[in-house]
Amino acid sequence: MSNEPRPATPSAFAAGVPRNADLPLTPQAGPGRGAVAFDLPGVYVGTAEYAEGPTGCTVIHLPAGARTAVDARGGAVGMSGGYDFNHAICLAGGSVYGLAAAAGVSDELLARRDNRTRWDELQLVSGAVIYDFSTRDTAIYPDAELGRAALRNAVEGSFPVGRCGAGRTASAGKVDFGRAEFAGQGAAFGVYGEAKVLVATVVNAVGAVVDRDGAIVRGNYHERDGVRRHPREDYAAAIGDPAPAVMGNTTLTVLVTNVKLSDVELLQVGRQVHSSMHRGIQPFHTMNDGDVLFAMTTDEVDLVGVKPTGLGTLASEVAWDAILSAVE
Repeated sequence: MSNEPRPATPSAFAAGVPRNADLPLTPQAGPGRGAVAFDLPGVYVGTAEYAEGPTGCTVIHLPAGARTAVDARGGAVGMSGGYDFNHAICLAGGSVYGLAAAAGVSDELLARRDNRTRWDELQLVSGAVIYDFSTRDTAIYPDAELGRAALRNAVEGSFPVGRCGAGRTASAGKVDFGRAEFAGQGAAFGVYGEAKVLVATVVNAVGAVVDRDGAIVRGNYHERDGVRRHPREDYAAAIGDPAPAVMGNTTLTVLVTNVKLSDVELLQVGRQVHSSMHRGIQPFHTMNDGDVLFAMTTDEVDLVGVKPTGLGTLASEVAWDAILSAVE
């Protein structure tokens, strides 16, 4: 992992900056710095971005659909759908305005089914958003056209990582925004016998990112000293002082497994993994975060040899790898 600082310059939040209707926007694919390969047949991933933002969205498409459990935490959740069965998940920048991207994914799926609207033909899409306006001086957001483009760009077995898609302008470590660094979206894939787990995450957290040695690897960067500190040090030193504004947060995560789990088991595995992510992001689930995890299963193989708790333990390590992947 590169330790070179990536300071995120705070937005001026000026009035009259351009919005979507003011510019001839063209969706672009977001290749990032590379991609994580995964072997889950029937799972497609696509990204699209507006360079004028910059901002983007990421779509995870399962044409056959998958049972889904949702774990939403923190004080600032931005989500649409939240269904217990989904054909696609759309993650996007643009805060509440970026929820329009999920509507575009729905529209594209309707067109792919030749506009059939029978009850059993409906395509279910859930969406969640990060607040990424704090690192840019535009009001451009992922809209329906960008959501459609991300779905059209989707390919099987490859997840783009880095500063791309929904993570295009994500940042981390905002004890004080002057210490924030750009982050991104990451992914990791684990195979345990017949069991497979993909975890993908968009890290846009108040907290700083921590590796397995306990070192801060992204966020809360003190430029004057050239060091990254654990947020506890700054919070302790700030007691009694006016609190700085905390802007632009939320970590979004999708877990996909091929293991057959009951609805209760799927929810509990999702909660276990979401809770485990506090090891890699500190602090996590704050009042200024809107963290959401979608846990999905394609229901292909039985869980043999371990209980769901064991699967959750293994998936938690995959999630930590995904967090670190997001900030390389």
